[in-house]
Amino acid sequence: MSASPEQINEQLIASECRSNFKIKNITEYMLPKSKEAIYLHIEGGQAKLVLRPALEVFSDDFNKIEGVSRIAGFFHSSEMTRFPTRIFKSTNPIHYGIGFKMTSVEGAKDFITSLIKIING
Repeated sequence: MSASPEQINEQLIASECRSNFKIKNITEYMLPKSKEAIYLHIEGGQAKLVLRPALEVFSDDFNKIEGVSRIAGFFHSSEMTRFPTRIFKSTNPIHYGIGFKMTSVEGAKDFITSLIKIING
C-alpha cells in the first residue's frame, strides 16, 4: 500500500513534529525538540519528504528502510526558506534539499523516527 500525503502528515504529527506553514504544495515541519526543518511536498497526489542537503551523508541509511527511496538529484523550491540556496536554471539562487519518496506508512514512520534519532543524537 502506498503512503498517501495524509498518512505521512499523520506520522509527522504522531512523532510530535510541528507544522509551521503551508504554501502551495509544501508544508514545513520542525522536528521535536529541535529547530531542524523538513518539508512535505505533494505533487500529483504523491508525497515526498525533503531534508536539508547536509543530511545527504545518511541517504544510504534511509534507503535501507523498506518503503523509502531517495529521489535522484536535488529538489528545488523557493518556499523551503530554511534550506541553503544555489544557482539552478536561473541567475537567482533557489533553496534546495534531498527528497525521499515514501511508499509505505511503516516506511514513513521508520524514516521519521530515524531522522529524529540522527538529529537529536
